Amino acid sequence: MLSVYVPRGASLERVPITSDAAAAENAVWFDLVNPNLEEDKAVERQVGISIPTREEMQEIEVTSRLYSENGARYMTATLMCQSDTVTPKTTPVTFILSDHRLITVRYDDPRPFMIVGNKLARICPPAVTGEGVLIDLLDAVIDRAADILERIGSEVDQISHDIFEPEAEGADRTRSYNEILKAIGKKGDLASKVRESLVSIGRLLLYLANEAESMRWAKEPRAQLRGMQRDVHSLSDHAAYLSNKIQFLLDAMLGVVTIEQNNVIKIFSVAAVALMPPTLIASIYGMNFKHMPELDWWLGYPLAIVLMLFAAALPYFFFKWKKWL
Repeated sequence: MLSVYVPRGASLERVPITSDAAAAENAVWFDLVNPNLEEDKAVERQVGISIPTREEMQEIEVTSRLYSENGARYMTATLMCQSDTVTPKTTPVTFILSDHRLITVRYDDPRPFMIVGNKLARICPPAVTGEGVLIDLLDAVIDRAADILERIGSEVDQISHDIFEPEAEGADRTRSYNEILKAIGKKGDLASKVRESLVSIGRLLLYLANEAESMRWAKEPRAQLRGMQRDVHSLSDHAAYLSNKIQFLLDAMLGVVTIEQNNVIKIFSVAAVALMPPTLIASIYGMNFKHMPELDWWLGYPLAIVLMLFAAALPYFFFKWKKWL
């Protein structure tokens, strides 16, 4: 799908375009979503640049993601997608700046695009350019990453509470260890994806800051770039902190499971030790030899029962006295 954004007074109007129709000459943003070959060719004819394929966008080399070609700047970043679902993922998105116009190529729908599109549809600067739209998109991406990290932090705190204070007031006592381990794994996966996205955004911002001078950007957008670089750096540090905390919780959870297993094994061990003397007594009087004087006692059976109970209770109270139970 190909959409172009055209200035209309104090807003930016989104206009869907078919592959055989020409876009307005004053369009500042071409948004390609799951484009087909005809849509790629239509944008290439109008803007005069080549559109990278999906395979080229998935390259991980920096030289394949950040480069200049025929006066256009190509920048590919990894963005978060579906972060509010049970299957979050990352997707490559290419930003192309050419002649003060922005071309975005994507095969998914990261939320910042919807946020910026709705914002610019309400109000935008009168002299809006592709560079300004790119700044808004990158700023929305960083804000979105910050929101995801904040949510991860609060959920990790809840997991920590469930692990270390399971009996505290308000704790979810019904939450099983399996559920906690799954939650830890999901948060760790999400945090790693956010960190991957922030690393790619940081590289893009560094490249864009270096190219800003040759593109003759004004001081204000350059200052915005520096501010976003600082934000990305601080968010990357926070993502690393959350990853370390998640790893600590995973180790702690495995330790708690090991302790619980040891407690169960300890109970069986104590039961085996406590039942050994009664078993010995029962085995002796179950041999049925002919000359066993106790077999003729009237109180032989009750005395044997009492002796077995005493032999079982003695190890139990000894373990309690030693605080092994």
